[in-house]
Amino acid sequence: FQEMELATNGFSENRRLGDGGFGTVYAGTLGGGGDVVAVKLLHRSPQQASPQFMAEIDILSRFKHPNLVQLLGCSTDGQSLLLVYEFVGNGTLADHLHTKKSRLPWLTRLAIAIDIAQVLAYLHSYSILHRDVKSTNVLLDEGFHAKLGDFGLSKAAAAAAAVEGHVSIGAQGTAGYLDPEYHQCYALTDKSDVYSFGVLLMELITAKPAVDFSRERVNLAPYAVGMLQAGAFEQIIDPHLEAARNCMVRAMALRVAEIAFQCLAANPEDRPRMGEV
Repeated sequence: FQEMELATNGFSENRRLGDGGFGTVYAGTLGGGGDVVAVKLLHRSPQQASPQFMAEIDILSRFKHPNLVQLLGCSTDGQSLLLVYEFVGNGTLADHLHTKKSRLPWLTRLAIAIDIAQVLAYLHSYSILHRDVKSTNVLLDEGFHAKLGDFGLSKAAAAAAAVEGHVSIGAQGTAGYLDPEYHQCYALTDKSDVYSFGVLLMELITAKPAVDFSRERVNLAPYAVGMLQAGAFEQIIDPHLEAARNCMVRAMALRVAEIAFQCLAANPEDRPRMGEV
């Protein structure tokens, strides 16, 4: 803990990268000018670190994939739990789609979609769910290769919560990305990740946020599905892609929209598996 406190200048505000449902993330520099890491200060004290929680964290550290943000270590010797991840320094997909207005070209967006599809298929092949696929958890490196972050934290928290005798619904996904089926059975499956991935695909196509209270349909998924069913694809595709002037971009984006449509099927059984996507 002291090493990470030093690496982040005492968890200084100017080292703060962002906040999430599980904690605050800071940029840390190891060894006085060495490697940069991402340090997540969890909203959980070491006293709350149940054996089940720590066992999950240990498992997570063993998974390695080029499109998965690598968990490097964990600290339980300070006032708060710390997780240390590799640093991915080009912001989140949400930053680029909704904040930075960087106008990601279509082929970059397609490559990001493929990166995330591959890592989800990898996780599902080991019967591991991500549980919180969303654009703020997709981190981009300088070459715009995508890495999926916050992998498994919700599973670790949920496992600990179950043992501790309470249900942590807040740890199960994010509004706008959450499988509607969850509200029926309060359980997430691999098809729940598929649904969230479908929302992510619609974000890539439209550059619209997953939740927007200025829309008649607040959630992007039913809004985009309704527009597709009405034959109004041209009205939702991001105008910066200039699909009207580029038939190749339009054709590819439409095909991705069709895949997203399948991923967003109301019945989980009608959704493809990530290995099929």
